[in-house]
Amino acid sequence: MKSKKIHLSESEMPTHYYNILADMPNKPMPPLHPVTQQPLGPEDLAPLFPMELIKQEVSTERYIEIPEEVQELYKIYRPTPLIRATNLEKALGTPAKIYYKYEGVSPTGSHKPNTAIPQAYYNKMEGVTHITTETGAGQWGCALSFACQHFGIALEVYMVKLSYEHKPYRKVLMNTFGAKVIASPSNQTDSGKQILAKTPDSTGSLGIAISEAVEVAMKNDHVKYSLGSVLNHVLLHQTIIGQEAIKQLEIAGDFPDMVIAPFGGGSNFAGIAFPFLHLNLTQGKKVECIAVEPTSCPKLTKGQFRYDFGDTVGMVPLIPMYTLGHNFVPPSIHAGGLRYHGAGVIVSQLLKDKLISARAVQQSKCFEAGLLFERTEGILPAPEANHAIATVIEEALKAKETGEAKTILFNLCGHGHFDLSAYEQYLAGNLVDHDLTDAEINQALEELDSTLTVSANASLV
Repeated sequence: MKSKKIHLSESEMPTHYYNILADMPNKPMPPLHPVTQQPLGPEDLAPLFPMELIKQEVSTERYIEIPEEVQELYKIYRPTPLIRATNLEKALGTPAKIYYKYEGVSPTGSHKPNTAIPQAYYNKMEGVTHITTETGAGQWGCALSFACQHFGIALEVYMVKLSYEHKPYRKVLMNTFGAKVIASPSNQTDSGKQILAKTPDSTGSLGIAISEAVEVAMKNDHVKYSLGSVLNHVLLHQTIIGQEAIKQLEIAGDFPDMVIAPFGGGSNFAGIAFPFLHLNLTQGKKVECIAVEPTSCPKLTKGQFRYDFGDTVGMVPLIPMYTLGHNFVPPSIHAGGLRYHGAGVIVSQLLKDKLISARAVQQSKCFEAGLLFERTEGILPAPEANHAIATVIEEALKAKETGEAKTILFNLCGHGHFDLSAYEQYLAGNLVDHDLTDAEINQALEELDSTLTVSANASLV
């Protein structure tokens, strides 16, 4: 009998991050200054990020070395296991082979430490003593709290109010690592006050929380800002997931027909998919890479490709991306990590070039899939991960109908141990689906800041 779990030794860990910018046929357009709307230079990003991360943000080198100190800290949980979902396959009666890369074994239970650790490291090397950030579901906030504690950096986290209330134990976990956690929108920043003046009962969003965290960093010379998704260097750090998966599948004597991952800003999807896209782009492989988002926040499937702000207030650069508009506040779903109005630059360009595909799934279908996975494989997934699982099940059932023995790989980005209240609501029949209508999407897009002079048109590459 073949092994259910495939492990790599620590000596087989990736020593370099993979940079897909080196292989993309069309490079993304540059980010623009929020005031001048001119392409950004390194000096524009220096108030927010250490220079090494800025270099990685704009690099087109195919591989970037992972510092030895970062590799040592990775060894707490990496390499992560690749697991064959044999019990799920049996329950579905499918000829498809299903594998998942399990990132829930990290100290904080998700894939987020993969970038939190190097970001904290590079800040430490530049002498930074304070960092501010935002978090949606809390996975990123927990990961950066862990990393900052290790490197002796003080951390302030603006947590989306909806998740702050739904997931109190994620806040507590951040506190145990020494981080200060603030519900967003808050009265502690001008950005938060502006939002609350307009919408006193705002549940918050990642865009709002980003505005608050960036404002704090911009107003304090001794504070830097850190982001858990969207940006190029963040996606870069996550590619250790896919690189390990390629080696593990080689050991299994297998190769995927499709790679599936949840999508919020891009770190989850990029981490597992980009190394396989490298094989598509350089070796002619035909792996189908699918990003899965909620129907309540369908920027990839129904958004517009154009320049837009990455935050709600408009403090950060304009980036070319699929977006529902920076003023859009997603409905109150439990997959807090996916409640973001836009998509990362690289993922947006890959989708525009039809090198990847995207799907949207309802909240109830996701929780149904998550429970089936737990009852067959024994792991309770995070609500974000359920989006991938729902799509995996759909594809496995298609294979059952056609008799195709496809191989499916997905990223189980984290466990759902801090999300039990969401599962409680689902089991009680109290979860509501929030499918945006075309009219609501059109209204959101029409509300895009009219002062933006660059929009989606034939001049976009």
